[in-house]
Parts: sequence; C-alpha cells; structure tokens
Amino acid sequence: MKVVRFHAPGDVRFEDVPEPEAGPGEVKIRVRNCSTCGTDVKISKFGHHHIHPPRVMGHEIAGEVVTVGDGVEGWAPGDRVQVIAAIPCGECAECTRGRMTICPNQVSMGYHFEGGFAQFMVVPREVLEVDGLNRVPDGVSFAEASVAEPLACALNAQTLARVGDGDDVVVIGSGPIGCLHVRLARARGAARVFLVELSRQRLDLAAGLVKPDAAICAAEVDPIEEVLKLTDGRGADVIITAAASGQAQEQAVRMAARQGRISFFGGLPKDRPTITLDSNLVHYRELTIVGANGSSPAHNKQALELVATGAVPVADLITHRLPLDSAIDAFGIVERGEAIKVTIEP
Repeated sequence: MKVVRFHAPGDVRFEDVPEPEAGPGEVKIRVRNCSTCGTDVKISKFGHHHIHPPRVMGHEIAGEVVTVGDGVEGWAPGDRVQVIAAIPCGECAECTRGRMTICPNQVSMGYHFEGGFAQFMVVPREVLEVDGLNRVPDGVSFAEASVAEPLACALNAQTLARVGDGDDVVVIGSGPIGCLHVRLARARGAARVFLVELSRQRLDLAAGLVKPDAAICAAEVDPIEEVLKLTDGRGADVIITAAASGQAQEQAVRMAARQGRISFFGGLPKDRPTITLDSNLVHYRELTIVGANGSSPAHNKQALELVATGAVPVADLITHRLPLDSAIDAFGIVERGEAIKVTIEP
C-alpha cells in the first residue's frame, strides 16, 4: 500500500509498504481522510524527539473499519470511525484524576504509532483501551470527522479558559485552529469574537469564512489599541493565542479586561520559549493565564457532537482536498498559508 513516511528532517517520502494487519486488541481501518496541520510541517522539516524513523505521518484521522483483531468487541467492518491523536495511559495519577491531557505517559498517532497518511492503518490497542476510537455520527463526512481532533484541542483550551455567555473573545492567529476557536467561542455563547492576524492575506481568507465581529490586521494597526477601542477601553474577557508567537502572548496580557482569562494555546519555538510578562497586570487585574495541551478522548467525542449538531461547522474550512500522493505538496500549502484546512484523501 502507499504511505507518506518521515525518514529524516527534510526527507519525507511517498512510498510502498506492506499492508498492516490487526493483531489482538487492534482494529484495522481504511483511511478515508487524514487532515494536515502545522505540526506535520514542523515534523517534515525538523523531525521530533518521539519519532524514530521511518514513521508514517498523520494524526487527524477518520476512516472505516476493515477488520477487528481478537478480543475486540463493539466494532465491525464498515463502521465509520475517528481516531484520537494523543493517547493517555488511563492509569497514572493524572489520568485517574480526569486530567488525561497532561498524562506524563502519553503517546501519539504518527509519532509512536504509524499515522494516517496511508491507505490502511492499524488502530493500536492503546487507543481502544482509553475509548479513543469514536463512532462518526450520521450526517458527518469523513473529512469533517478528521477535523474533530483539532476542534477537540480547541475545546480543551476554551474549557480551561472558561469561555462562556457574554464574553468578548479575541483569537490571535487566523489559521485553521484560529478559525475553529472563533466558531467554538460563538457556540459557547460569546457575545463578540475578534480575530487578529499579522498577514492581511491570511486574515482576509479566514475572516471571509468565519465572519468575526472584527478582523484586525496586526501589521497595519496596534491590536491592543484596537481591542481596547472595540471594548470601550475595558479589554477582552478571553484572549486565545492560536499562534506560535511570544509577541502575541505579551499582547494578550495587555489587552485583557479585569479578571480576564488568557489561553496560551500555541506553543513557542524551543529555542525561544520565554516572554517578558508584566506581572503587575496579572496581579492588579486578577488575570488568569492557562496553558492548553492537546485533548482527551472525551474532548474528541464532544467535538464530533458539536460538528454533528451544526454548533461548530467545519466543512467550509476544508479549502483543499488532495490525494495521498500530494500530501508532501500539502505541507507547503499549509506552510505558505494558502489554505485554511487541507485534508488528504487516500
């Protein structure tokens, strides 16, 4: 079968490998959609310390069951499924306390296990043991189901930041995850959602789809001043930095309202992980700053339900659909910001 495999930084290949078979406790699926994200671009260029090549890439996975291994119950050939990306152990102190997103033993599809840029793949026993193979609801396409994984990550962040009724929310970064944050904030009851982006081209593309209450180009205006203007000097209740930018994190603190909540959703480059934080703003305004790291199996289920009910539409965010042999080209499209969401259809 055909796959896209990482061999070394800058060396990703479209190649033939033997078709896998499901062992005990495993499920084999035919991959129908595996969507791409910025992490795939980073892996292709720089690798990752958890990836021991060669490794089939791809972690935003949806498909249909082909065969089930011995001991697997509840699944049958033809079932439409979505696969979690981050796999908690389910047994450690954090998992047993319900904090699966910070499991210290977490493993991941496309990192520790073969990923979804393939015609077929095996869902490992570890996924099934934490209830991480999810049934795709009727009416939800495979492409939409593949976007449930990044939506689940956004859901984790907005739950931690307590996005809710009446909030003014700022999303910094207009990539696919930023667009999902805009729509999810609305679904959670936000009064207004403002989108901030450095690139005018990317901002216009995203704003044309998700229709924020204001689209702010940070290359043309001071985003802090604009947010304060839009909120009559009060600031935003929630700011989500959906970009790998230290400057965005610093700006987020300065545009927050009193008792505002700030989500550092986008991680920073490993060689530049620090920012300058005015801690007096945090102190006197009683601000809350929270991180967000991936999603749990439960978040994935909730994300699929949000898509199924229409609370968070995702179909129109999929701007490019490409065959498996174009997956490497897709990384360039993502890196250049020419698309919102690119999905691969093996």
